[in-house]
Amino acid sequence: MNTGIEILLAEDNTSDAEMTIDALKKNGLGNKLLHVKDGAAALDFLFAEGEYAGRNIENKPKVILLDLKMPKVNGIEVLQRIRSDERTKYIPVVMLTSSREDPDIKTCYGLGVNSYVVKPVGFDEFQKAITELGLYWMIVNQQPQ
Repeated sequence: MNTGIEILLAEDNTSDAEMTIDALKKNGLGNKLLHVKDGAAALDFLFAEGEYAGRNIENKPKVILLDLKMPKVNGIEVLQRIRSDERTKYIPVVMLTSSREDPDIKTCYGLGVNSYVVKPVGFDEFQKAITELGLYWMIVNQQPQ
């Protein structure tokens, strides 16, 4: 059984990260969550490198919530790396971003993102969207082993 991280949240905006974590915890989904603040840290975690060297790479998260515009390595580059590696290519990735730009959406779907969610502006709408995302990806969705 995987007792490690179930949700990897890659988000550089502290308030968005806090709201996401709060919404997930209110529904019992945030206990096994790791928040990283840039794409480089997300890749380090996923591939057991850097500060995560020695982590069992077989303990994959059930879902990755990935911001598009992050420092060091952006969300599109992280998605490309995830999808190009046999060890990670089946992990569901949800792009969670403020960008409504059609080229961003097309690029992400072209690279194999599972879902593209534009962050709602209002607090209540944001909480509701995150709750629904968490429930779907953590409980309803069936993944390959």
